This record gives sequence, structure tokens and C-alpha cells, in this order.
Amino acid sequence: MKIKMLQEKPQEAPVIQGQSFRDKFIRFYYNYTFLFSFAVLVIIATYFNPKFLTYGNLSLLLLQSTIKGIIACGMTLVIIAGMIDLSVGSMAALVGGLGVVVLNTTENIWIMFLFCVAFGTFLGTINGLLVTKARIAPFIVTLATMVAFRSIIVQLGQGGPFDVKAEVYDDFRLIAAGYLFRGGGFKGIPYMAIWFIAITLIMIFIMSKTKFGRYVYAVGSNQIAAKLTGINVDRVKTLCFVITGLLVGISSFLLASRLTSITAPNVGVNYELDAIAAVAIGGTAMAGGSGLILGTFIGAIMLQMIEGILIAAQIPVFLNGLVKGIIIIIAVVFQSRRERKH
Repeated sequence: MKIKMLQEKPQEAPVIQGQSFRDKFIRFYYNYTFLFSFAVLVIIATYFNPKFLTYGNLSLLLLQSTIKGIIACGMTLVIIAGMIDLSVGSMAALVGGLGVVVLNTTENIWIMFLFCVAFGTFLGTINGLLVTKARIAPFIVTLATMVAFRSIIVQLGQGGPFDVKAEVYDDFRLIAAGYLFRGGGFKGIPYMAIWFIAITLIMIFIMSKTKFGRYVYAVGSNQIAAKLTGINVDRVKTLCFVITGLLVGISSFLLASRLTSITAPNVGVNYELDAIAAVAIGGTAMAGGSGLILGTFIGAIMLQMIEGILIAAQIPVFLNGLVKGIIIIIAVVFQSRRERKH
């Protein structure tokens, strides 16, 4: 039995021989709807904020999208493989809080970085093994670990914050607040944006140029068929959670640098909703099997743009969750209609 291996691309519309320009446009629109949505949002954002397209504003937008965007890249793998991870927000709080403890103890930023990456990877591995070895549904596993991770960090901090101490404050803060090539009238490139772009490019390479990437699409498209072709489905699923944990670890490091204080009960709350929303509006099929890391990158930026538009339109900030929920529903409904048509 053969299955179709997709390479870093959304589920495509059927190819018709001798396509007209209209047919080609429809096919392009089908595959890259998120680009059209992005263009519409840019027009709306420019209407509310005439300075939206200035370099300073765009670099700030990219900076603000970084932490949730990196987490969303990992969530993309999990969703393409036909699963879900609800624990990423609590995981970010746990890793970030303990990372600050490591930083304060060692006074070494890079030891903290290695700890965050290793600990995030470890927590992701726990999720993956519970799903594949214990045969528990991903929704149940990550719902349980979401509660567990948050409970652990709140208990360790006794409900209070984990603050970066004064001796390393300035150097550590520079990780998130610094700019590359700043000077001579040029505002520079935010370090955070460089992290986001670099990780996105690496993830695009993994999903388009490696066997693992093709296997992720195959597992999400048809798990039984993937297994019959010799793919180790459990290993692929576990690695999706492992990579997600690793990316959460990097995000936690950057988050701690940006905030310089991890408030255990509050940090990372609703990050799972933001990550899923970025994945959904980026065009990844919520049922699995197709999607783009590039779409998630754009989706994370669009999500941040939407928040800015709501503020500019003087919509109460408490309604952000409602708007994100509606966005996810609309994206899933659109995907379902599109799949029925093709």
C-alpha cells in the first residue's frame, strides 16, 4: 500500500491539465489562503494605525510574536501528526521559573539556556511517551500535564514570582531587549526576531527536506497506512512532542529574559490557545495531514496584528479570548468546507 508523502506544503487542490489563469489563481488561493488573510489584515491595521508599515512598528510586531510563534512552530508538528498539546503554556511557566533559579544559582546565562532546552525536551518526552506507550489520547495526556506542570511551579514558588537577581539582570535582559546592527540611524534588528526567523527556517527545512518531516505528514494523513509502509508511528509521534518541548524550552528562556520575572500562576496562561490559533489561521488542517510552518509563522504575526487592531479599535482587552476562539472556529469551518469541495 502506498501513501502520499507531503513536503512542507498544505493539502493541494487538484491539478488540472491546461489550467487557465483563473484555475491557477484558485489553486494558489486554495494552498496559500493565509497570505490573502494577511494582506487584508495589513490593510485594516494600516487604516487604524497609519504608521503600521514603518520599520520600527514592523520590527516590534515581529518581536512581540516571537515567544508564542516559536511555541506554535512545535504545535504545528503535533497538529499535522493528528494530535494536540494543551500543556505548552504551563510547561513554559515551569521551565522558565526553574530556569531563573538555575540562572540565579550559577550566574551563567548559557547554563540556564542549556537547562531550559534540556528540561523542556524532557517534559515533551514525557508527553510523547504517555501518548505512545501508555496509549492515552493526546488531549487527555496534555490536559493532565497542563494542570500538573502549573501546580508544580506554583508550589515551588509558593504562588510568588521567580525574579532574576541584580548581578545578572542587565546581561540577561539584553538577550530579549537587544538589537543587532543598531546605530548610525538604523534601529537595528531585534535579537528576538532573529531567534524567531532562525527557528522558523530550521523547522521549514526539517519538514520539507528530511524523512522525519515527510513521516509527520504521512502519520497525520493516514496513521494505519503509514504503519503499513514501515514508518515507526510511535517514534514519529513522540518526536513531535519532544521537538515541541525543546521549542517551549527556548521560548521559556526568551520569556524569562523579556520579563526578568516568572510569575508562576500567570505566565504562559492561554499560550496553548494562542499557539493553536496561529496554527489554524496559518492554514494547517486541524484534522492533521497538511500544513505549513511558514503559514504558522505568518499566523503568529497575524494573531499579534489582530490584538493591535482590537486595541486601536478600542475593543475591551477582555474580549481577546473571544476573538481568538472565533478565529479558530472560522478557520476550522473553512478548512472543512475546502476539504469537502476537493
